[in-house]
Amino acid sequence: MKTSLRPVLKNSLFQQNTRITQLGKSGRVEEARNLFAQMTRRNTVTFNSMVSVYAKNRRINDALNLFDKMPHRNLVSWNTMIAGCLYNHRLENARQLFDRMPQRDAFTWTLMITCYTRNGELQKATNLLNLMPDKTNPACWNAMVSGYLSSRKVKEARKLFDEMPVRDLVSWNTMLGGYTQAGEMGLGLKFFEDMPVKDVVSWNLMLDGFVKVGDLDSALRFFNRTPDPNIVSWVTMLSGLGRNGQVTEARGLFDQMPVKNAVSWNAMMAVYVQNSKIDEALKLFDEIPERNAVSWTTMINGYVRVGKLDEASRLLNQMPYNNVGAQTAMISGFAQNKKIHEAREIFSRVTNRDTVCWNTMIAGYAQNGIMDEALDLFNQMVKKDIVSSNIMIAGYAQLGQMDKAVALFKKIKHKNIVTWNSLISGFTHNWLYLDAFKYFISMIQNDNKPDESTYSSVLSSCANLATLQLGTQVHVVVVKTGYEQDLFVANSLITLYAKCGKMASAERVFSYTPRVDVVSWNSLINGYALNGNGLEAVRVLDDMEVVGVTPDEVTFVGVLSACSHSGLIDQGFRLFELMSQKYLIEPLTEHYACMVDLLARAGRLEAAFEMVKEMKTDSNAGIWGALLDACRVRKDLKMAKFAGEKLSEIEPETGSNYVVLSNMNAEMGWWEVVEEVRGSLKERWAVKQPGCSWIEVQNQAHAFVSGDRCWLENVTFCGHLRSLMAHISNTSETLVDAP
Repeated sequence: MKTSLRPVLKNSLFQQNTRITQLGKSGRVEEARNLFAQMTRRNTVTFNSMVSVYAKNRRINDALNLFDKMPHRNLVSWNTMIAGCLYNHRLENARQLFDRMPQRDAFTWTLMITCYTRNGELQKATNLLNLMPDKTNPACWNAMVSGYLSSRKVKEARKLFDEMPVRDLVSWNTMLGGYTQAGEMGLGLKFFEDMPVKDVVSWNLMLDGFVKVGDLDSALRFFNRTPDPNIVSWVTMLSGLGRNGQVTEARGLFDQMPVKNAVSWNAMMAVYVQNSKIDEALKLFDEIPERNAVSWTTMINGYVRVGKLDEASRLLNQMPYNNVGAQTAMISGFAQNKKIHEAREIFSRVTNRDTVCWNTMIAGYAQNGIMDEALDLFNQMVKKDIVSSNIMIAGYAQLGQMDKAVALFKKIKHKNIVTWNSLISGFTHNWLYLDAFKYFISMIQNDNKPDESTYSSVLSSCANLATLQLGTQVHVVVVKTGYEQDLFVANSLITLYAKCGKMASAERVFSYTPRVDVVSWNSLINGYALNGNGLEAVRVLDDMEVVGVTPDEVTFVGVLSACSHSGLIDQGFRLFELMSQKYLIEPLTEHYACMVDLLARAGRLEAAFEMVKEMKTDSNAGIWGALLDACRVRKDLKMAKFAGEKLSEIEPETGSNYVVLSNMNAEMGWWEVVEEVRGSLKERWAVKQPGCSWIEVQNQAHAFVSGDRCWLENVTFCGHLRSLMAHISNTSETLVDAP
């Protein structure tokens, strides 16, 4: 009798252990805990299952407590607990457990190395690898190679790969994936050809790499060569065509697929959505044999992309089940359209919010400038990731609250490239150019590799400071790191050299950029306008038309400004007419400002005034400022007073307009009016932001603030300054005494 019951009891215990695992997978932790508590018999597997349930549901403290109470632990117990610590980012706990282990296997070492590599602590991972008693297992080496690749250290990863005593197919595919993810397709192709064995994963990695760098011809050739393409192969090629706008070709490939599953249907629908073909996407959505959460989310995203929020909301309400992905898409749509209250209402209804959902809502508040609410949600998040912090930094930067952005930045232990870029671009956006450059240097010193966004921001700061030497040094780094031909970086370089008066260098960068866009042409035109060379600006516009690049509103602002500064009246009027007649660009206030400035500089004040009155747009400070300056030159006090009054209405915080009026009245000898204007000036600007200037000395940019005498403490500087002033004084006396 006892013998016959034993298998039944064993089976019952097995079923209970399995049930605990199933409950944990569905997030029903309390039910799993109750079942565990009610069990009269438990074995080591039971404890391991419950520990895993706690760990995978973010209750790591409960997992650790239960682990400590286990009557017996086997190797699986220790590995399960270390894996739980890894999953919950509790690296210190994982290492303490690792050091306490009575024995370890290859999986244990791999887990611990993975802990360090995922945390960016490559040196500690390397030290652990060196301590391994048996170095013939490729899994640990693969984890190390993957860690270097995750940190964008491809050369170091390849060096480690070459040192591996034993390699498996995973090793080769990991290294290949590193090349393709980094866009190093030349090296990737050579590596692929040298691989002793290839599987469909290897082919798909190459295919995905070519798609990501936009080389669809090579991608298609690889796809056609793939021995046995699987669903991933087809979908990768399909998505690549879609991202490149080749919707017809993508649909043709979709129709050729021998087997279609939910992934392929959703991929084709995503192609339509990405290219704003919502009607076709909806038709496909209706044809899908079996819709899943991705199908619904993709279609909702499609409506959001084209601004059809009512349709998106209606579709969300029609979903047969709640899905956090679809709800997050709806939150994003409302937030992007400044309907933040509707977004928050959806967010409040989400019962199983994941990190993406939290970040989307926080980003919605940040993008709409509601940082108090964003901070409140940020503080409520149980599990924040680096994206959460980056969103907050960008939000503070957008509002000009750089002190708060810096404070949060300093709290982040493991920063990524987006973290650094958010702060550096924030400084640039808020005119804190020296700070942008300082953190750029700090970024490099902390062994973080800048990317195109970093270089673009730093070069913009150098351009606004007009620090040619610093900008040139950054240019050298750009060339060494291979970003010179990036379009955004190239445009920033053109602007840098233009603002520093080096138009030959700006032209050189322009000519060496393989694919320029309208921004590149505009940067060149604005450079010539800034340097007073109107004829060259007009010449660049003519070249632009010859090569078939359509100018935009910014183009004509630049070229009209160039004509204004160079006195090219006839050219200016011709281009003003060309803009509206040939390119059908409605003149903006900025265009009128250029034309008013052009007429005013030519002394045609009445014509300029008439143009202002006949404008179809609202006048701005630029227009009345141009008139005021022209009135100063022509000594037309009556019209100057009128222009000054208009300026004071538009920008009451600007005192320079009153200074111009005051000086004009002084020149006319009307001192009572002068005192009246100056009195008004003192009242309005009793508290004013001090002026600031920059100067570049020995490759360093120094800032000088009006009223700040801290720089006088620098004796060496003062000595140079006194010598310079004495030299100027002597030169002046010599000029006066000269016959």
